[in-house]
Amino acid sequence: MIRWAPYAFVRLTLALAAGILTYLYVGEALPPMLWPLVGLVLIFMALQTWANRQLAPVFTDAAGLLAVLGVYTAGLALTQYATESRAATHFGRLPGTVEFYRAVVDDYVAPRPTTYATTLRVSAVRIGGRWHAAEGSVRVTVMRRSAGAAPRYGDVWLVRGAPQPARSPLNPGEFDYRRYLGYHQIFHQQFIGADQYRLLGFQPPSYVKALSLRTARTLDGVFRHYVKSPREYALASALVLGLKDDVDQETRQAYANTGTTHIMAVSGLQVGLLLTVLMWVLTRFFGATRGFRYWSAAVGLVVIWGYAFVTGASASVLRAATMFTFVIMGRAFNRQSNMYNTLAVAAFVLLCYNPYLLADVGFQLSFLAVLSIVYLQPRIAKWVDFKDLAASRRRSWQSQAVQRSWEWAGWVADWVWQAVALSLAAQVATFPLGLYYFHQFPLSFLLSNLVAVPISSLAVVVGVGLLAIKGLVAAIQLAVPAAAFLDWLPRTVAWLFERTIWLFNEYIFWIGRQFPNALITGIHLTPAQTGLLFAVILALLAFLALHRLPWLGVACALLAMFTGSRVWAERQLGRDAQFIVYSVPHRSVCGFWQGSVSQIVTPDSLPLSGAGRAYHIEPGLVEHQMQQVAYQAGWHDTAVPATRATDALVLTVWHGLRVAFVSGRVEGARQPCPVDVVVLRRNARVRPEELAALFGHTATVVLDSSCKFWYATKQTVALQEAGLQVYDVAKSGAFTRKVRD
Repeated sequence: MIRWAPYAFVRLTLALAAGILTYLYVGEALPPMLWPLVGLVLIFMALQTWANRQLAPVFTDAAGLLAVLGVYTAGLALTQYATESRAATHFGRLPGTVEFYRAVVDDYVAPRPTTYATTLRVSAVRIGGRWHAAEGSVRVTVMRRSAGAAPRYGDVWLVRGAPQPARSPLNPGEFDYRRYLGYHQIFHQQFIGADQYRLLGFQPPSYVKALSLRTARTLDGVFRHYVKSPREYALASALVLGLKDDVDQETRQAYANTGTTHIMAVSGLQVGLLLTVLMWVLTRFFGATRGFRYWSAAVGLVVIWGYAFVTGASASVLRAATMFTFVIMGRAFNRQSNMYNTLAVAAFVLLCYNPYLLADVGFQLSFLAVLSIVYLQPRIAKWVDFKDLAASRRRSWQSQAVQRSWEWAGWVADWVWQAVALSLAAQVATFPLGLYYFHQFPLSFLLSNLVAVPISSLAVVVGVGLLAIKGLVAAIQLAVPAAAFLDWLPRTVAWLFERTIWLFNEYIFWIGRQFPNALITGIHLTPAQTGLLFAVILALLAFLALHRLPWLGVACALLAMFTGSRVWAERQLGRDAQFIVYSVPHRSVCGFWQGSVSQIVTPDSLPLSGAGRAYHIEPGLVEHQMQQVAYQAGWHDTAVPATRATDALVLTVWHGLRVAFVSGRVEGARQPCPVDVVVLRRNARVRPEELAALFGHTATVVLDSSCKFWYATKQTVALQEAGLQVYDVAKSGAFTRKVRD
């Protein structure tokens, strides 16, 4: 039986999270929740006052349950209030078409080869020649100008044109960017040309954040100056400052394949490391001083929030700083005995500030990892005591050197085992989410993290030291210009910094080369299956903690349900056969799915890029658990029967489905050839009456993504007037036709 009394904030946080989760799934159907919340609060206050005068505890229990219900309702109300699209002043709810709008750059500006990506915060819109006060955010992609500075946080723009609602996924299994933006209160997107906006001024929403971003860029300049190797510089900036703009795709993939992506994100790892080093130094030199507990806590708070400031105040580092703030305060006031309540308080405060954090992958992984480490790491570490094992090998007749070597061996083995226990503990709680979000699991995670985390931790400490030393030297040189020779000091530290980064980066690539098959990919879990995995883990932990056999039975039953759901899903997919015309910008791509076998064909005979596969094609293949996938450029040697009737016409018959691919004039095809689907490619110059006469009136005409916008618009109108069914994949997403043998 769970005794909830010591975990008051745990149950309140769970109730709040349940309310937020309910709104995320069914929130649109709910009425305003403010007044129900007020009513529950008043009823609770009255019931609690009356229960305090009663002897029976049942009334107090009833008041407690009502409080939990009130917090659940508060989760609904907070999320409802935080959803900006519900506001009457949101520009998406105003009648008419937006002609111009005034907005401020409200986010970090991500540079790309030919564009910038950022978020604009709208303050006013012009509709029908009149300006209206408005609110809302727009995710924009801005063309680079040939001259002029890059956009910056706080720039006020006048933008021409109307933002469009964020688009839903266009292909099967594709990442739902619309939902992702919605969780960040962004519901519109716009591509802005270089001549489509004008800079009006500079008025940042937060001068603190503006200064923070500027500080981060200044410190990044220190790394750029002292770290000469491009790859090591990119990792240095990512490790210490969280700026990953210059990290190449090969490096990102290597870290993902070895389960060490978290190293490149400034989050709990870096904040916790700085706090640990700081507390170790303070304890070693000032631990016996009066009031140490309080002033060291104050120093710790200054350091972690200062670090959050100089790293640009990103969401991940602010989340970590908030979490460690409550840990520091708990220790300062002797409340560290119940870490679960401390973490629950941190989560509760963060969710009250922004309920949509519950849908953030980083938030979920961070808190689950810390909870798992707090609970499991000490228990796993107790499995083996290497210090005792080493001590048992020491004998009185051994020399002092041998005895000391046993002592050191025990210390090193214990340190390695503690690190192994920590890594295993973190994986226990996070691997279901890793499978759900990333569809892969790196078997080499233990070997990778065991070496990479300590080396990268050293790199972070040295990197922060480089920034501090450079700042000190710059201050001295400002006061004493003749002290320019002191620059050797930051150069020496920078050399050590660069070598350390090179070392752990080479180690990550070495792991990838030595264990090329250690990455399990193509795993797809539904939300229900992910929940079952978590339930299995909890049941097993309950069995290990309580030593009661029924919990093992529950775990086995849940595991059987999980396995059954996987078998049933595979059986259903095994019967599935689909023809797909993908929506890939400016490309002709079609897929032929049969069970776990897929043939992806690009009729224009040009191979699909790696990014095109990864973003548009592979998510659907993973979702449908494809085991055999073949990419084919052109129709030559494909497993799909294809006949080239003319240079501009290819006919295929696949499992009874007749498809015609038309890329030009069809005068050469004289004989009628009824088909089920006609795919128009590359702005094929055909008339509706020609298509109807050649392929029949019942065929569905699909305009693929190689067709220009103007062509698709004009052809859609003409084909519909001729009575033909038309489908534009660039506008409506991938065309799918299920096939039955």
